[in-house]
Amino acid sequence: MSLSIHSASVPVFRHMLGALADVLEKAEAHAGAAKYDPAALLGARLFPDMFPLIKQVQIATDFAKGASARLAGAEVPRYDDHEQTFAELQQRISKTLGFIESLPSASFEGADSRPITHGAGERARHFDRGDAYLTGFVLPNFYFHVTTAYAILRHNGVPLGKRDFLGIQ
Repeated sequence: MSLSIHSASVPVFRHMLGALADVLEKAEAHAGAAKYDPAALLGARLFPDMFPLIKQVQIATDFAKGASARLAGAEVPRYDDHEQTFAELQQRISKTLGFIESLPSASFEGADSRPITHGAGERARHFDRGDAYLTGFVLPNFYFHVTTAYAILRHNGVPLGKRDFLGIQ
């Protein structure tokens, strides 16, 4: 039995976005317990030329919703990147999860061999096959931003471990 594009994408996004939501919840609780402004974590970066936590979460959700839509042949929903609080990031994750869950698994059929275009204009990337798009571009980028969000929080003292990143309770 082969692995379907739907099975290789939506459940992965669902699981890791759930783990990211849990990590953000722990970060917010940690900031409250330590009595410091949560904005310090939300704006934190690993290095000055990297995006802050908020942007890492926004990009991770963008990859999940965008890839799912493209692979399912659906229109990619647009989100305004206006989140400034942990609650707003949680809402964005929830909205993304709702969207990807709304896509019927049957709509992903044939996506492995379907050409995919990511982006527009000069920044457009064209992939001859959906499987190459998912495995060589989407998943590495998605995991990069989820991992970086985790690393920012861990670097800033939020008590997290590998089980938190993996979403294992």
